[in-house]
Amino acid sequence: MAFVIAMSNEKGGVAKTTSTLSLGAALAELNHRVLLIDLDPQANLSLALGLETGEVELTSASVLIDNVAIKSTIRRTEVNNLDLVPCNARIENAEQFLPMRSHYVSTLHNALQAATLPYNYILLDCPPALGAITLNALSAADLLIIPTQAEYFSAYALRNMMGTIRRIRQESNPNLAYRILVTLLDRRNRTHRNIFEQLQATFGQGVFTTVIEIDTKLRESPIAGVPITQYKPTSRGSQQYRVLAQELIEYAKEEANRQAA
Repeated sequence: MAFVIAMSNEKGGVAKTTSTLSLGAALAELNHRVLLIDLDPQANLSLALGLETGEVELTSASVLIDNVAIKSTIRRTEVNNLDLVPCNARIENAEQFLPMRSHYVSTLHNALQAATLPYNYILLDCPPALGAITLNALSAADLLIIPTQAEYFSAYALRNMMGTIRRIRQESNPNLAYRILVTLLDRRNRTHRNIFEQLQATFGQGVFTTVIEIDTKLRESPIAGVPITQYKPTSRGSQQYRVLAQELIEYAKEEANRQAA
């Protein structure tokens, strides 16, 4: 079974899509088969992989709204071992239609369970809101990664995320785990350093050891239509997402061993 990861924070601008793409590419570079699923109406993940979303018929919206088999929505990318389920603005309709159905938060989980997919990791890029789409992603995930800037408003938004995690654990996914990923860190900024230390003190092992520092190359890579690991393989951003991939692999192995015990 693939290890499913939701990338979510209701606060925008925290490098959520960048982290989904960069982590996915770093895992693929290590010969893991990776599927990225774009669930954000802005479709930035699809655009960052060079896809013109207006030309795409079958998308993640087809899965959530029309119950289309997920296999038929998968597209190859130019990155080895990395495939994509694209998105477009139509997925916004899911916020209206899904809650009309019973057990609607399990729609994506059921679609993934019904498919025999040849992937080691599936990464879900969520919209910056805690609506029906994000609830579906969290219900389907083994792990929630919460990208968070070391800034007050971003850290404050974690309160709502923690409340949502508790709700999902009670209602649909009792085994949902989470890890906070600190992004856009400026080590020269004292406030950044202080908030990072506060997050570590508050959440302990709930914070990834790896941090993602500010790197302009991370902003340039989507324009090139490739992940940072291909755009600038030796950049600081590339190296840090590779370290994050290793940390994640170790975590997934520990979880698999714990469940097998």
